Amino acid sequence: MRIGLITQWYPPEGAIIPGRLAEELAVRGHEVRVLTTFPSYPFGRVYPGWRQRWGHRETDGPVAVRRVPSYPSHDTSAMRRALSHLSFGATSVVAGVRWLSGVDVTYVYHPPPTSVAAAALLRVARRTPIVLHVQDLWPESVMESGMAPTGRRANALERTLGGMMRRTYRLADTIVAISPTMAERVVARGADPAKVRVVWNWTDDTLFRPVPATDEARAALGHRGRCTVMFAGNLGLLQGLETAIRAAAAVRDRIDLVLVGSGAGEEAARRLVVELGADNVRFIGRRPTEEMAELYAAAQWQLICLRDVPALRAAVPSKLQAALACGAPVIASAGGDTAELVRSTGVGLTCPPEDWRSLAERFADAAATPATAHAEMGRRARQVYRERMSVRVGVDQFEDILTKAAPRRGRA
Repeated sequence: MRIGLITQWYPPEGAIIPGRLAEELAVRGHEVRVLTTFPSYPFGRVYPGWRQRWGHRETDGPVAVRRVPSYPSHDTSAMRRALSHLSFGATSVVAGVRWLSGVDVTYVYHPPPTSVAAAALLRVARRTPIVLHVQDLWPESVMESGMAPTGRRANALERTLGGMMRRTYRLADTIVAISPTMAERVVARGADPAKVRVVWNWTDDTLFRPVPATDEARAALGHRGRCTVMFAGNLGLLQGLETAIRAAAAVRDRIDLVLVGSGAGEEAARRLVVELGADNVRFIGRRPTEEMAELYAAAQWQLICLRDVPALRAAVPSKLQAALACGAPVIASAGGDTAELVRSTGVGLTCPPEDWRSLAERFADAAATPATAHAEMGRRARQVYRERMSVRVGVDQFEDILTKAAPRRGRA
């Protein structure tokens, strides 16, 4: 097939899903053309060594990539975030008409919803089928992010985004959700149930895999002889970092909590650590992806922490796949499909989201878990990832979905 792949996020950003999908489909013999923008996530500024310009083309192995300019932003300003999404929607439409001319099907990575603009134009003008990969529920996630307006403006924004998503769902030929609950929510938003499929996200399992713990990784985490719980990833506004920090402070004699990453919620989290005097909570910043497997091995547990908002009950954060791929037991302070997956497969401990007392109890349980039980959880974690969430399993499913969507144009 000739496949167009549209995403605002693409490597060298940590966009594992569209990046690996493009790579693997090309390796399987498909012609893949990517339409994206210049890398800026999560810093909100274009990476050093890159310069935004029109007409930029590159090759990523067997994949052809066209990058278009956009306004880079990933801070707490709703206006700047909206401008970033809208600018990519506009420039991708202009470039997509020619760059994606002749493709049999377009894959669109959502969010943001403006990423579908170029695919929508091709759908209307040339009847090119769309496979929409929904990673996040809009408008729910926007309204619950803490950046949305209040009052009448909030109602107007919710109606606008809700209407946009309903039209997008109707336009798509196939909608892929990342969890069963998200699939149900998409249908409730107006999608045809016959169009909706569930494919669990994967991680980069060439990097995230079981490895021995190294002295360097232990030193980076700052081991002090206590049980080490690691939170890795975006320190954002929806991660519930306050819950994790308060829980860690309550059991400071039993566990160390190490936060690896950065994000919009980091400054407030650091202030809370100082306020509570939580000397068992440490920030070690972002680390190269190549070092992460060793850090996972050096920690006893991985923490999955989310706020208690409806949109997140349908979300499965990428750090869960990374932990499972590394064979690392998890502590999930979350609801919905994340908690259900951890609970039903026996790969870790769970507690309700935004309940720091319950999470403190799970931290204490983690510190007291026998080594044999801990090792068995790790073994199950790796097995669950390989059977349900690996790159091979996910790309097999997407290849089937894209193949079935493409003939709808009338291709033999």
